[in-house]
Amino acid sequence: MGQCGITSSKTVLVFLNLIFWAAAGILCYVGAYVFITYDDYDHFFEDVYTLIPAVVIIAVGTLLFIIGLIGCCATIRESRCGLATFVIILLLVFVTEVVVVVLGYIYRAKVEDEVNHSIKKVYDAYNGTNPDAASRAIDYVQRQLHCCGIHDYTDWETTNWFKETKNNSVPLSCCKATVSNCTGILARPTDLYGEGCEVLVVKKLQEIMMYVIWAALGFAAIQLLGMLCACIVLCRRSKDPAYELLITGGTYA
Repeated sequence: MGQCGITSSKTVLVFLNLIFWAAAGILCYVGAYVFITYDDYDHFFEDVYTLIPAVVIIAVGTLLFIIGLIGCCATIRESRCGLATFVIILLLVFVTEVVVVVLGYIYRAKVEDEVNHSIKKVYDAYNGTNPDAASRAIDYVQRQLHCCGIHDYTDWETTNWFKETKNNSVPLSCCKATVSNCTGILARPTDLYGEGCEVLVVKKLQEIMMYVIWAALGFAAIQLLGMLCACIVLCRRSKDPAYELLITGGTYA
């Protein structure tokens, strides 16, 4: 019965190490996705420390690939030193992922204040030219999130761009995708997106941060199972130096 348990633990551990390799790729993808999205929305919040969870999760993903390699070799070769190293590194990564979750919740809560503080400045800096970074950011957000203005399209009337152009219209990025021949003129409000961008930008950024949090939580749970299986193998190895090897079916002296 004990032999069956130890063999099962080793088999599960090898399988988990394969999952760690897949997890490494997924975590790096999530972190890269946060960086790419930050590049699109970075004008709406000034605190670059919001990217810390993404940086950490990419580092964890890279480390998980190495952990998977160490774990597979240590499990198959029945190396006490390798398994002990494997457990210690997993524990450190687990603690790191807990930190990522905590930081994720902290910065998720700060997103709304950051956006509220900076979005008016971004709209005031809009000049309607494509090379201008603020203008590109606003046009991108309004098209992607189907919104117009800060709270609604009337917010454009207080911007410097609206006062300078004097054409009583908003940017074409405010036009609904389903409306043809839209000029952005305020006399036809049904052609424009009715919802403001502030709430939608906050919602989008908070959703992205939740991806980081859930990814960290999910893989932390898998790592707990990996540590449990490795500890079972280590304890059995210490008490009974002669048990079945996973790959040879022989005994280990």
